[in-house]
Amino acid sequence: VYSLDGLLVFGLLLVCTWAYLRKVPRLRTWLLSERRGVWGVCHKAAVIGTRLHVAVSVSCLLMAFYVLLGK
Repeated sequence: VYSLDGLLVFGLLLVCTWAYLRKVPRLRTWLLSERRGVWGVCHKAAVIGTRLHVAVSVSCLLMAFYVLLGK
């Protein structure tokens, strides 16, 4: 997380993870019911991942190629 590309990878992993967990009904009610504090950030990441799923998936692919080939 100490560089820009590390921060981008961390953000993409956060968004992808919480968007996936939002699809699981039991975890959705348990983890994403609170919309304030740390859980609120997780809820917002899940909403971003769900609504912008095409842009997030393209970003993940581009970041994967960058990490594998660019570094």
